[in-house]
Amino acid sequence: MRRYVVIGLIVLLTACVNKRGKVQLASNMLTVLEKSKPNLDSVKLDVFDFKGLKPLLHKQDDVTYVINFWATWCRPCVKELPYFEKLNTEYAGKNVKVILVSLDFPHLYESKLKPFILNHKIKSKVVALDDADMNSWIPQVNEAWSGAIPATVIYRNGKRKFFEQSFTYEELENEVALFLK
Repeated sequence: MRRYVVIGLIVLLTACVNKRGKVQLASNMLTVLEKSKPNLDSVKLDVFDFKGLKPLLHKQDDVTYVINFWATWCRPCVKELPYFEKLNTEYAGKNVKVILVSLDFPHLYESKLKPFILNHKIKSKVVALDDADMNSWIPQVNEAWSGAIPATVIYRNGKRKFFEQSFTYEELENEVALFLK
């Protein structure tokens, strides 16, 4: 098998050396591949431990916050993300702010999370929570939270609701509407 791979490479290199058009074609292909690589530097990702995230969960500024805990490996989370994106877009002028808190593993931020954000064209604010002490911070988000995701906190000033469930867009919109009255 290895011998056939080596022979194939020799044939390919010979073709490239013998025919200038092939060399140009290979160069063009490399340029196209380089341009099509996602620009991960364009993805702004704030990474917090829970102490750094906590202020986002308790703002007092007359904005309705929709905080969704999710991960790229969580199928129900990924399924409902478009609903949060739609909410973020449609309610942008109504003092509603969506924050997506990724619970992805830190070693996957560059290889999974940032490409996911780019590929799905996520416009909502995405932050990553890097705090392994889940037994400490989960009950601080909500005492009833088992730690399962997706989970969502919706709050505005003193009013707050917690959901350990997936949403349809209609369900999410109905819950947010209760905070806008």
